[in-house]
Amino acid sequence: MIRNGHGTTDSSKNLGPGTKRTVRVWCDGCYDMVHYGHSNQLRQARAMGDYLVVGVHNDEEIAKHKGPPVFTQEERYKMVQAIKWVDEIVAGAPYVTALETLDKYNCDFCVHGNDITLTVDGRDTYEEVKKAGRYRECKRTQGVSTTDLVGRMLLMTKAHHSSRELPSEYQEYTDSFGKCPRSHSPWTGVSQFLQTSQKIIQFASGKEPEPGDTIIYVAGAFDLFHIGHVSFLEKVYQLAERPYIIAGLHFDQEVNHYKGKNYPIMNVHERTLSVLACRYVAEVVIGAPYAVTANLLDHFKEPKRRGIFRQIDSGNDLTTDLIVQRIIKNRLEYEARNQKKEARELAVLEAIKKREAMPEGAAVQVEGPCEA
Repeated sequence: MIRNGHGTTDSSKNLGPGTKRTVRVWCDGCYDMVHYGHSNQLRQARAMGDYLVVGVHNDEEIAKHKGPPVFTQEERYKMVQAIKWVDEIVAGAPYVTALETLDKYNCDFCVHGNDITLTVDGRDTYEEVKKAGRYRECKRTQGVSTTDLVGRMLLMTKAHHSSRELPSEYQEYTDSFGKCPRSHSPWTGVSQFLQTSQKIIQFASGKEPEPGDTIIYVAGAFDLFHIGHVSFLEKVYQLAERPYIIAGLHFDQEVNHYKGKNYPIMNVHERTLSVLACRYVAEVVIGAPYAVTANLLDHFKEPKRRGIFRQIDSGNDLTTDLIVQRIIKNRLEYEARNQKKEARELAVLEAIKKREAMPEGAAVQVEGPCEA
């Protein structure tokens, strides 16, 4: 469900004796270049209640506080709606989270990661709800950030295909990418992703196909899982009354063989989580072959020979290549945005440290942020 941020809603219920009240949870954000870190935050938030409402900021709000986003607001709305833990989205949600917004959408509290989000003037966007006790925190996903993904696109190395120690040129670049010269913020940076079986279990549906389900197999790289992939999977999902979609993901070496350069931008473990987070996908085959063989389809069938192959037009022309082109075109603007964001975070960190170190009631002077 998509609701406009200027609309009104009333989901209050007349609860009888013994009826459990629905706990409604609020999350909000830019959700630009949606990745499995965003999905994991929403998964954790949904587990804290019964119904998850996600507010997505519009382009104007993001440009004002952070700089222009990579994806349009319509693309971002659809991406968030496709995440399987999201029950409803609010398009054009305000950048600063207010009690008025939580009350308007009947949400008990809001959830955010254990990092900090600041306005253009350095104010904590969750200050009001924190003071009111209607704020919960979830763990930030280590090993993924928009900064890191952008760095991979610009560097054109293949370091991210391996779990080994990153080469010096990649480490040097990611350590300094868009950074404030004086110091580094713990919230704007790069750390290496390590896959675990627990992460896959958390993202997997755990559902087996049931009698009457139509099992549909799709395969590809699904790199930088984006709105083009979502549009395609949505169309596939509509092919049957009870679809059970299995997505085959090619190994990194296979993708690099047919795509070249430094593709895939995300390694196979990262792509697995991104695809599993999509509401249209029931199961993933990790390391699926490029050619769909008879052996593979003994689980699923040799498609064209058996007359069960269909080609679907997603209706969306966005590709991973086009995303990379957007990033390269706006590289300097993005780096400047990152530096200003981190500078504001560092100013807040410094203020927190001084406040903790000084006697109660003492004045704290905050040094202005460094400029790009």
